[in-house]
Parts: sequence; structure tokens; C-alpha cells
Amino acid sequence: MTHADSFDPKAFLRTIGAGRTVVKYRKNDKVFSQGDSADSVLHIQKGHVKLAVVSGRGKEAVVAILSANDFFRETCLAGQPLRRASASALTECILLKIEKPTMIRMLQVQEQLIDQLFNSSEKRLARALLLLTRSDKEEKAEHITPRITQEMLAEMIGTTRETVNHFMNKFKKLGFIDYDGGLKVHGSLRSLVLNE
Repeated sequence: MTHADSFDPKAFLRTIGAGRTVVKYRKNDKVFSQGDSADSVLHIQKGHVKLAVVSGRGKEAVVAILSANDFFRETCLAGQPLRRASASALTECILLKIEKPTMIRMLQVQEQLIDQLFNSSEKRLARALLLLTRSDKEEKAEHITPRITQEMLAEMIGTTRETVNHFMNKFKKLGFIDYDGGLKVHGSLRSLVLNE
């Protein structure tokens, strides 16, 4: 792609400029709330962020714990107008806020940034599956999740159903999951999350 060889995604994500601002949060600060406008993509430069959804009855469910180098809330790039989850800082955090128009411009010409964004979604899906099935303890354990659709998974981790479908097929081919009487997740999926 155009200028791909000279583009450094790490440098882009380290610097501020038009459409990019660095935001710092203290532990337990709210990053955004469920229902807020989805107008930017966030990249974690330091710290850990918790994503959670609140049911109509007011019960909170943690859907992901994110860490340095993760992107999140990229559904705004696919036209999602509102945040479907809330985010809060589990530790002191430094985030790069990239406005939607700036991110779209960069993605149109820089394949390395696309690769980094896609990689973040893959690991976030793996973490969500492990959280849902509590497959985070034993490498060889198998756990059957409650019935859950790819649309639900996409909403939980803040990506598109197509992206979830792509990675679920990949996970199946690698032997991390199978569909024997429902979705079954193998503890070996932890290797993908730990390989960072």
C-alpha cells in the first residue's frame, strides 16, 4: 500500500497531533460510560482498563480486561454511534485518543496499523472467551460456555460480527475451540493471550 514501507505505527501511536490526544486517568477513573457517543478509537499506552456492560436491572458484567498496546472501541469505524459498554481504569493509565476521521484516514493507507488493530481484536476475543468460560486456570481444561452468538461477542469486545467470525474460524482451525454440542473453549487458548 502507499507509503506502507516508511510508516511506523509505533511512532504514530506515541505522538500527538491533529486528531490525536494523550489522556491520563487515575485508578478507578471512568474512561467513558455505556451509551456515550462513539466518536474515537482508544489505544492503551500504559496501564489496564476494564470493560463492563450493565443490564437493564443494573447488574454489571465485566467483559474484558485490556492492557498496554490494546485498541478498543473501534466499532465507531463501522458506524456504531454509541458505546455499548463502559470503561474504567484499573490502574493509572495513559491512553491515546484517536478521533474517528483521523483513524479512518490512517487505515486507508497504512496496512501495519490495520494489522495492529486486528491483532488487538483477536486477543480481546480470546480474553473474553476465557473469562466467559473461566478457562484461565488449567491449560488442558475444556469448558462449555452458555449459548452465546457471534453478535453478542462482537458487542462485548467492541468489534464487528465479521471480525469475530474470522477469529472464531481461526481458533477452531488451531484447536482452541470446537462446537461439540455448543461452544467449547480449551484452556490452550491462554497461549494466544500470553504470547504478547
